[in-house]
Amino acid sequence: MPPIFTADFETRRDAEMSVEHLVQERGIDRNAITVVAAGDRNSAGTEQAGGDLEDGRSKGETEGEPALTGAIQVRVDAEAAQKGVIDESFSTFGGRTVQR
Repeated sequence: MPPIFTADFETRRDAEMSVEHLVQERGIDRNAITVVAAGDRNSAGTEQAGGDLEDGRSKGETEGEPALTGAIQVRVDAEAAQKGVIDESFSTFGGRTVQR
């Protein structure tokens, strides 16, 4: 069983950017990557970013607010030899590595 590399991100955008970097630039199989809320509750991260903002400002309550209840976690099932490129991508996009 290959190791699982895991990192938490403050925004969904940062998590998604790391995933796209791993897939498009590093050749990691997209099926080997999972994106989930880091905790038990549904979450869009801990900070608003990208699609969570409207014209550079927070969306109003009637328009729906993202559930900012915790980090977004990215998990990558990969060979140990890929650890360096995975850690680099996590770090580049603000991921905090989680020891499993």
